[in-house]
Amino acid sequence: MTFDIRQLNAFLAVVQHGSLGRAAQTLNVTQPALSRTIRRLEDQIGAPLFERYSTGMMLTSFGQALLPHATLLQREAEQATEELNALRGLARGTIRVGAVASAVSLVLPIAIGRVLAQWPNLQVHVVEGVGDLLTDALLTHDIDLAIGVSMPGTTEISVVPDCEWHDTSQIIAAASHPLRKRARLKLEDTVDHKWVLPPRGTAPFEELTRLFASRGLPLPDVVVETRSIIAIKSMVAHAGFLSWMPQPMYEAERAAGMADTLHIPGVGLQRRLMVFRRSKGILPQPAVKLLDELRLIAGKGPL
Repeated sequence: MTFDIRQLNAFLAVVQHGSLGRAAQTLNVTQPALSRTIRRLEDQIGAPLFERYSTGMMLTSFGQALLPHATLLQREAEQATEELNALRGLARGTIRVGAVASAVSLVLPIAIGRVLAQWPNLQVHVVEGVGDLLTDALLTHDIDLAIGVSMPGTTEISVVPDCEWHDTSQIIAAASHPLRKRARLKLEDTVDHKWVLPPRGTAPFEELTRLFASRGLPLPDVVVETRSIIAIKSMVAHAGFLSWMPQPMYEAERAAGMADTLHIPGVGLQRRLMVFRRSKGILPQPAVKLLDELRLIAGKGPL
């Protein structure tokens, strides 16, 4: 079956906006014209894609099955058009990259700065998140490269060779935290204090769980779970919370005297940061340029 990209764009617009009227306005076409386009696509597939209600449109099981494929084809078409136009000098390419917060704090800005110094017409789209979010973004083509600690095992995502760094995760606390007054601080001293962490199932939460378990200790009192790095650092610096994060992420707070490592002998975990991409398909040229710089940085060792 051959799909018309214009029909797929119409289908995705209706999915996004939930009604023919709003989708037609976005596409700058009349509602009857958009309705005919959707009908032709349904006739080609041989099944209805939407359940039509007075309040809007809902996907049928056939529509739900088509959605990820339509999204992928649309993204591929957009990337192909973008690269061809860039070769003609008609448009700027876009780097689409995702990264964990540690890489966003140091490695990625350095690489992006170097790329833009050579290719000033490029644009950059950055997604910050942990492994599960970055995996989804790679598979849906929202990003072309991901920098992270690990990715769930899948044949659709592969590690880029010769491109890795290391950082070290530590327990952090405000400069005024009462634990700093305690001599010979031990890990068990932190158990009854309030903690803020990324959600259960994320790498930081699981790392801390394993750390405490290795010392025969229960998980500390994790009062707040959030994916917001800004919220985590603010709660550490201003609300007396403890947290667990790689050193590059709190360098600004350390330099400002607001928060720093809580020094406990034997506590600290070195992590390996790697670059991931989709196993199949051609890497867009803007992403290749960024990857070249990431490899150069990785070749110089830890930052």
